[in-house]
Parts: sequence; structure tokens; C-alpha cells
Amino acid sequence: MKVLVVGGGGREHAIVWKIAQSPKVEKIYCAPGNGGIAELAECVDIGATDIDAMVKFAKEKAVDLVMVAPDDPLVLGMVDAMEKEGISTFGPQANAAVIEGSKAFSKELMKKYNIPTAGYEVFTDSEAAIEYVKNGTFPTVIKADGLALGKGVIIAQNFKEAEEAICDMIDGGKFGKSGSRVVIEEFLTGPEVSVLAFTDGKTVKPMVSAQDHKRAYDNDEGLNTGGMGTFSPSRLYDDAKAKECMENIFLPTIKAMTEEGRPFKGVLYFGLMMTPNGVKVIEYNCRFGDPETQVVLPRLKTDLVEIMEAVIDERLDEIEIEWEDNAAVCVVMASGGYPVEYKKGYEIFGLDNVGDLTVFHAGTALKDGKIVTNGGRVLGVTAVGKDLDEAIKNAYDGVGKISFKDEFHRSDIGVKKYN
Repeated sequence: MKVLVVGGGGREHAIVWKIAQSPKVEKIYCAPGNGGIAELAECVDIGATDIDAMVKFAKEKAVDLVMVAPDDPLVLGMVDAMEKEGISTFGPQANAAVIEGSKAFSKELMKKYNIPTAGYEVFTDSEAAIEYVKNGTFPTVIKADGLALGKGVIIAQNFKEAEEAICDMIDGGKFGKSGSRVVIEEFLTGPEVSVLAFTDGKTVKPMVSAQDHKRAYDNDEGLNTGGMGTFSPSRLYDDAKAKECMENIFLPTIKAMTEEGRPFKGVLYFGLMMTPNGVKVIEYNCRFGDPETQVVLPRLKTDLVEIMEAVIDERLDEIEIEWEDNAAVCVVMASGGYPVEYKKGYEIFGLDNVGDLTVFHAGTALKDGKIVTNGGRVLGVTAVGKDLDEAIKNAYDGVGKISFKDEFHRSDIGVKKYN
């Protein structure tokens, strides 16, 4: 069969890498793809949000299965457009992708169906929002309602920071239309865990747990990023937590979406916080997480294409999904200056020198036969091991063999232990 993967980052590289292992697949296209993906798939120069061009290409090439990986095209309705043309497509339709596309929607859904989350209020007027935080407690969380590349969340430590964030979003247009409405949330404490789940709108099959590192620098310092590294499994997410989440969060969310007339089919990402008062939802994503995918898929034993077909056909309950009993760690190598300003076009050295490790390309390009930097997060160096300690060592051994100008990475991915 022929498969088209939409997207061009580290997550998409991991998805293409896994799809390529399926005996069912003879040809993979990826649009737009990147320098690393080009080794496994034919990269096509179509923007991930160019729905018309993507549908046209899928029809011309008689693609059997489309996998829409990023949030933007899902929220814009790419799955709807593909299905309208009779093309088998993995991912939620636009009316379900709104669970990520609007934080206000997801918070209201959780409130209505008693799914545990932080207390919140929604504002479109900056003066009303400022008045609200003036009478609140700090720290407080201010979120742009819409998609903002993982950067639309500000944890304000005091009133001045809160006021600035509100004005930047609502009045200053910092995140465009995404920030014209803001959600102001109670600040929760506790470690975060990510659990992705396959669902066909009826059955929910969670994947192995993961933990992401959002801050740019060691010890969780610096600005928020799209993710500087991740590991799986979480040291905190045991069978009891999994049972609590299935009963209180996973199943109720899928049932709620169906009851709202928005059945969710695809991958639903649950951003969870282990608070002193139980597990609570911080956020939903309507797709595979990045960089969580880079540590979850290497542990998947079952054919990913078979799982995607079962989700599309609403027969997820009929298949068994198996996982390796090991651990995986992904360390992101980034461009100096990320997540603010950085330069592109530097040659990357040492990619052929990493042995058994898998290097997922996030922001790279092929230029004159050389792989060069082409983004903020450049590479996700991923290793497995019998346990987390071994996987951490293997990943950092790989990082040490790769270099490019102005490269930086965190040195503490997966290291933190919890009492």
C-alpha cells in the first residue's frame, strides 16, 4: 500500500520510521518532510496546512492511507477534506480536533462532564481579565485559547507578569487570533506525565507513558519550548495511576466527545499532572505529541499501520497492542538562541557515527548533498535500554558523537528521581 504522512518534524520522522517497518507498506510519501525523512520516504514540497494541494496529491498518487500528524491541518479540517474524496485518513475530524484547537472548549467540556482539571475562567476583554487576576493568587496560568506552537502558555509569578501576558495576547496580538481569547487557570503543582491513546471513538487503548522536558535549560530553567527531550516510561505512572486515569479521564473524555456529537478518532494526547489531590488534566492534544512520539513508537511492537486501519474502521477493540518491556530516551539537540532567535544552514556532523541509535530529524534540510540545520529543534537523539538509566547513557553517548555550530542541549533528560 501507499501511505502519505503529513508534516515535517521529529514526530513525523518517528511516524515514517515506524510505518516503514510495516510489511503492508510499499511506498511512503511525506509532505513536506525533512532531510532525515528523505532517507525513508519521498518528500513532497507541499505545506502541511495546504489542504487542497494535499488532497489533490493524494488522489493523483492513489494513496491508500493518509496520516495527518500536526495540529494545524487537523484543526483546519484536512481529515474531513480527505474523507470527502473517499481517501482513508487517520486523525480526528475538525469538530473533534477542537479539543486542542480551543482551550476554552476543552475546559468547558471537562467542567460539564466532571473530568478533573484546574479551576479557570475565560476572557476576551483585557480589562476584565486584569481585574480577575488582581483579585487572584499567584502563580497563575495564562493560556492563549488557540494553537500557538506550544508557546501560548505563561506562568505568571506576580500581577505585573500576568497583566503583561494578558495585554500581549488580547491587545497586542502576540499569538494572532489564537490569543484574542485567553483562559486563566489555577496553578497546579506536581510532576507532569504524558499519556497518548489510540481511540476509534468507542474504544480507548492508552500507549506507554512518557515525560517531556519543556524548559530550555537544565533544572527546568529558561523559556518554555516545544520540548527539549523526553523519556518513557514515566517513573511515576504505575498501574494504580493508569486505572485512575482510565476511569476518571480517558473513558469519560471519549464518551463526552461522542455525546457532544464530536466523536474522536485518532490519537488523543493527555497532558496530566500528578497533584496532591489526584491526577488532573492540564491539556489535550488531538495528535501524537512531539517529542513524546520519539520515545513511545520505538517501544511499540504491533504494526502501526494495522492499528491505524483498526481506528479508521472502528474495530480497535479487535486488536491487541503490544509494547516492549524496556525504556527509551530522546535528547533534543537545538540551535543556539532557540526558542527565540536562531540561525539556520549549519552543516551537521557525525550522523553516520551513532551506531544503533535512532536520530529523528526535527529541523533539518538537505542542501548540496549535506544535512544542515533548518529549525530551532534540530535533532532528537533517541536510544532504548533495558531501563531508564541505560537508555539515558546510550542517548547521551549518541549526542556526544554529533555536532553543529551553536548547538545546545539539556544534560538532565530523564535524570530527576521522585520520592
